[in-house]
Amino acid sequence: MLQSVFDPTLFATSFMTLLVIQDPLGAVPIFLSLTGRQSPTERAASARQATWVSFWVILAFAVFGRYILKFLGISVPALQVAGGLLLLLVALELLTGKADESPDPDSVTANAALVPLGTPLLAGPGAIVAAMVAVETAGAAAAGWVSVTAAIIGTHLVVWLTLRFSLGLNRFMGESGIRILTRIFGLLLAAIAVQIMADGVFAFLDAWI
Repeated sequence: MLQSVFDPTLFATSFMTLLVIQDPLGAVPIFLSLTGRQSPTERAASARQATWVSFWVILAFAVFGRYILKFLGISVPALQVAGGLLLLLVALELLTGKADESPDPDSVTANAALVPLGTPLLAGPGAIVAAMVAVETAGAAAAGWVSVTAAIIGTHLVVWLTLRFSLGLNRFMGESGIRILTRIFGLLLAAIAVQIMADGVFAFLDAWI
């Protein structure tokens, strides 16, 4: 009965993929640097705004992404292979530390919650492609849509909580602890990316054979 309205496997895969890509813990130092001159109330508002921007951007591509693919004549296996390659590049950035590079706070506009926090820091190309791949994998089944939507909502709930209490997390874990978790997330994302590419290649072979 549960499988008809909710797919736990698809939810878990989509949730973990988006969470690893968005890497809210890794975004904590950047968020604090961009909001360093804000009051606690303003910082809380920035966390909320950044989360909303990221949520709506990713949801928009998840809903309308299939129509974009249909218009461009792109197949689901092609999206899986391309998306897997992109996610693998993101994973390599997490593993090598290039994702730790933060923008200069002095060069950021007043409303940093929209750009670069909401997008492209949180709702970047990797997260957008991951959401589109998850929706295409889910197909037209209602359970798939419910699972992917729940994963997007759950991921952004974690993102909001992380940014909202970023100051305490940064003090508790320290930069070294956050950096270690970022490397672990990068390794997990690399494995997920390879699996997505493998599924796309097998789908291509099934279509040709």
